[in-house]
Amino acid sequence: DMPKRVLQGTVVSDKGDKTVVVLVERKVAHPVYGKIIRRSKKYHAHDEGNVIKAGDTVRIEECAPLSKLKTWKVLEKVAEPAF
Repeated sequence: DMPKRVLQGTVVSDKGDKTVVVLVERKVAHPVYGKIIRRSKKYHAHDEGNVIKAGDTVRIEECAPLSKLKTWKVLEKVAEPAF
């Protein structure tokens, strides 16, 4: 069995029931200029107990599709919001 991908990101929305939206940022080199640029993508992740709040930093893991948009689940909370 292939290992599941694990990503870390910031929760930008906790409005959905049992769902959080996680913004994951990665740094890549620009194909021509070589400058390091930020690329981000939002993932819908499953949060069974509705315990994760906006601003939290979380780790999410790939899983079987739970709905049309949700194919990730929250593994753990890494940090509270800093503000």
